Amino acid sequence: MTPQSLLLSRPDLEFLLYDWLHADELTARKRFAEHSRETFDAVLELCADIATERFAPHNRTNDVQEPQFVDGRVVVHDAVKPAIDAVAESGVLAATMDTDAGGLQLPHVVHAACSAWFAAANAGTWSYSFLTIANANLLLAHAAPQLVATFVRPMVEGRFHGTMCLSEPQAGSSLSDITTRAEEAGDGTYRVFGNKMWISAGDHELGDNIVHLVLAKIPGGPPGVKGISLFVVPKFLVNDDGSIGERNDVVLAGLNHKMGYRGTTNTMLNFGEGVHTPGGQSGAVGYLVGQPHQGLTYMFHMMNEARIGVGAGAAALGYTGYLKSLDYARTRTQGRAPEAKDPTQPQIALTEHADVRRMLLAQKSYVEGALGLILFCGKLLDEKASADSEDERAHAALLLDVLTPVAKSWPSQWCVEANDLAIQVLGGYGYTREYDVEQHYRDNRLNPIHEGTHGIQGIDLLGRKTLMGGGAGLQALETLLRSTIETGLGSGGETAEMAAQLDAALTRLVDVTHRIHNEQDLTVRLANASIYLEATGHIVLAWVWLEQFLAAAGGDDDLRRGKHAAARYFYRYELPRTGPQLDLLAGLDRTCVELDPSWL
Repeated sequence: MTPQSLLLSRPDLEFLLYDWLHADELTARKRFAEHSRETFDAVLELCADIATERFAPHNRTNDVQEPQFVDGRVVVHDAVKPAIDAVAESGVLAATMDTDAGGLQLPHVVHAACSAWFAAANAGTWSYSFLTIANANLLLAHAAPQLVATFVRPMVEGRFHGTMCLSEPQAGSSLSDITTRAEEAGDGTYRVFGNKMWISAGDHELGDNIVHLVLAKIPGGPPGVKGISLFVVPKFLVNDDGSIGERNDVVLAGLNHKMGYRGTTNTMLNFGEGVHTPGGQSGAVGYLVGQPHQGLTYMFHMMNEARIGVGAGAAALGYTGYLKSLDYARTRTQGRAPEAKDPTQPQIALTEHADVRRMLLAQKSYVEGALGLILFCGKLLDEKASADSEDERAHAALLLDVLTPVAKSWPSQWCVEANDLAIQVLGGYGYTREYDVEQHYRDNRLNPIHEGTHGIQGIDLLGRKTLMGGGAGLQALETLLRSTIETGLGSGGETAEMAAQLDAALTRLVDVTHRIHNEQDLTVRLANASIYLEATGHIVLAWVWLEQFLAAAGGDDDLRRGKHAAARYFYRYELPRTGPQLDLLAGLDRTCVELDPSWL
């Protein structure tokens, strides 16, 4: 019998994909007609095997032996390249892409499950492939055919790797303040000058080339974000025949040393400092993507994919931490039951203690709920690409827009909490580097920060997404949840009780949202956007758990009983958190607005 994986639960993935989301039914659509459940399962099995055999074994050494800057070049762990090469050889890099781009046209919902295996096994190594996929998808959507031909095919084959270069040392997340500039070179290309900070996978020697997607401003353009353009700036120029040409003027200034995700190089890059002079001119050669001054719009294609990917990575790290703490708690004996007074009796397993069960059940509710949300977003991507009518495709796109900040931030907050609880279950051992849960916590702690912090996601949700289309975004979310609520209310019993609780929370959320938007002072309106994001996230996750509760109905195996237990936990312990939060929001609290910084 194959031992149960401590990365992810295969039975749970099958439940989420098929019992709940019915991913196999997508094969009836033209785009996915070449697939079947058998092909889905074969790809999932392959990814699980690669993750287990190529990624997981060097996860710890990749953390301990983090990338080094030696004589002007980056040195990474020897096991990284074989791992990401195995992913490329499997076809996973192009899994969701069109067949004419070298892809498999695999549904996004299945690919999301595949990706979770790699993130759970080794987040630091997976980042290289993850960023390359997102980079290639952006170019396929927005770049000229020549750029696609030059850079995308080598990326999906694993020969080139991709990055996204947004932030700068002085600007951080405030992209309107970037100063990197791109000047026309007179030959159809641009010359790029500036500095970029916090660039994951920004330099390494894992392939033949690195394709940087760089935000920069063309002199004379509009101020702020309306003047941002997007450029392909490769580490090496590419000759007309596809061979590698001379070195571009992209130079590694140094590595940032992170708390977690240490296996991924994190860099500061200098563009156009004259270290290299391709073609005998100063500046890094860049190729404009699309139209001038539309760069941020194009970059959001990659950013939104990355945001959901960050949530997926957070869910995966939380999930593997949960499984490892559960495995430990089942085998570690300590203490006795409260009523057991005889010290000569044998100690009992940690899972026999109610408080330990509470911590494990909390983790289960967070990680299985978060993974469910991510897979649902993958299904929305498939609806957006393949639904029968334009209205259905537009509705899926709208709902995905609304859910993206939740899908990024909720797992990033609560799956870190799951990792924290995993450490607690292991006690003193959990706080040592000899056990994996310590590293999972450090790795996961990055996810609330990169690709837009909680504060940025909260402002996006409250200040943009709930208002988009004259309130159509909020309405789409409400309609989704109310459909499940109606089903739950009609089911009677415990299911109806949960549905009624969710109905009350949703009604309150909608009312509070309208109350907030009636406030004229924008600063007050957005002051507690992070609290709004958290409350909304908990309500959305309560919906995920009601959906899973319904999907598990009628089953009497451990998996389905576990689903019901986790749903009960979420409704009794977690959903009630939203009450005080919504009270605070309804009062348009000004505590933080009126605080004088000198009082801090």
